[in-house]
Amino acid sequence: MLGRLLIRYLKPYRWLLIALLVFQVASAAATLYLPRLNADIIDQGVSQGDVPYIWSTGMLMLMISFGQIIAAIIATYFAARASMAAGRDIRRDIYEKVSGFSEREVSAFGPGSLITRNTNDVQQVQMLAMMGSTMLVTAPLLAIGGVIMALRQDLGLGWLIAVAVPLLLVMVLLVVSRMVPLFRQFQKKLDAVNRVLREQLTGVRVVRAFVREDIEEQRFGVANTDIMVVGRKVGSLFVLLFPLAMLVLNVTVVGVIWFGGIEVDAGTIEIGTLFAFMQYIAQILMGVLMASFMVIMIPRAAVSAERIGEVLASESTLVRAENPVAVFPSRGAVSFRDAEFTYPGAESPVLKNITFDAAPGETVAVVGSTGAGKTTLVSLIPRLFDVTSGAVLVGGVDVREADLDLLWKGIGLVPQRPFLFSGTVASNLRFGREDATDDELWAALEIAQGRDFVEQMDGQLGARIAQGGTNVSGGQRQRLAIARAIVHQPDILVFDDSFSALDLTTDARLRQALWRELPHVTKIVVAQRVSTITEADRIVVLEDGRMVGLGTHEELIESSTTYREIVDSQLAVQA
Repeated sequence: MLGRLLIRYLKPYRWLLIALLVFQVASAAATLYLPRLNADIIDQGVSQGDVPYIWSTGMLMLMISFGQIIAAIIATYFAARASMAAGRDIRRDIYEKVSGFSEREVSAFGPGSLITRNTNDVQQVQMLAMMGSTMLVTAPLLAIGGVIMALRQDLGLGWLIAVAVPLLLVMVLLVVSRMVPLFRQFQKKLDAVNRVLREQLTGVRVVRAFVREDIEEQRFGVANTDIMVVGRKVGSLFVLLFPLAMLVLNVTVVGVIWFGGIEVDAGTIEIGTLFAFMQYIAQILMGVLMASFMVIMIPRAAVSAERIGEVLASESTLVRAENPVAVFPSRGAVSFRDAEFTYPGAESPVLKNITFDAAPGETVAVVGSTGAGKTTLVSLIPRLFDVTSGAVLVGGVDVREADLDLLWKGIGLVPQRPFLFSGTVASNLRFGREDATDDELWAALEIAQGRDFVEQMDGQLGARIAQGGTNVSGGQRQRLAIARAIVHQPDILVFDDSFSALDLTTDARLRQALWRELPHVTKIVVAQRVSTITEADRIVVLEDGRMVGLGTHEELIESSTTYREIVDSQLAVQA
């Protein structure tokens, strides 16, 4: 998976990689050539007292060193450009893929895990691309080229290379083999930390209200300690490698000095050649060490690439039709035809045999006890889920065959938990329609009974809204969400228990404004209060996922035991 991912996302930047290759070869060649010149200065210049030769060769070494530095900087620049661009493209594709997920896929991965995959996991792959492209050529050139150049200096000391290099490789493989499972655990622990932190930040009011700070701190502490333990194991293995590599390097250098000194004393090699051999030994082991560093990074990047691949390979259950229907013959109409829905892994359907119609401009209410399937039912209308059997028609077209963009354009959804984005009142309302004028925003707020409190806010339409709307009350948040749906100018408005935070007076005024100002818009209303739905054209009564009643308020009072129990229970509470 890692190889396929890198090839896919680095391919558009192949010219950068080719230029990078050229400069890396030049840099490595200069590095390999410098010890030979150093040996010549010692053997031919210093030993013979040839000062002009020392100056000329020294200047050549300075020029080569300067060129090597320039080549290395340019190569690093190209590597950074290619790897950062690839990381940007991966994040873009993950975001686009996740944006097309249904609620089913988002729930399967979990929001915390999806965030980690689009940040930390991409960063690991991006870092490997960066380091790999800079070391990919340099490490083998230094290692292989160093072996060749060292043996050209003195073949008799070659046995030291034959011992040191395999020994270092064995050490690296042993360390890396233990790191692979730890990296996999680390990413899972990171998901857990993100999940816990996200829950605590989202539910901070609940935590404080129930005085659960200590317990939540302990829960985060457990997740935090788990990732620390795994990270410590990884770090221990990581830092173990470099002392071992330096031990091999230093022992090898001692061996070169020991056995090379014997040859110098015997007159078989010169001192400059011995120094050059030592430098080549260091370059060889440095190349192996660089390759080892790459090998250490590969397992973690491979785990991250696998996690990224899972997201990119996931197909949304909201499959767009090959030939989508773009014409809705009966705009605003909603029909359920023996619809059934089962959540993945559930033993039984949450909705069974749902059949009813909502004509354009009508108001259809959905009531039932907790867990009856009300939210799931209205989620089928904008196709947040797909029915497992039967059909849902919007505008006379099966939502599975409709053009999704046109379908969503015709539906204004106010979810059970209204969410506001960080920005201003205006930017949140224009989330429904970008080109809406200020007058249209005020008109929507008027209908949603939100004009009064917005006018009192500092900046009015320009007033700041915190992420999630945490700086406004629950009722204000609901009214802003309703206004946003109205600004959208849909044919169908879906209210999923969107009046629960409103007082009875505001609720009544809002409903009257909706009926009066938007008579042509079909309204699907999920509500807990009977007073909210008594004037609905049709009321759907759900119980355990089944439709046990359909009619007006008066008809259901006479015919539906379930509906009558709901009404009686609320009247008893009010009494």
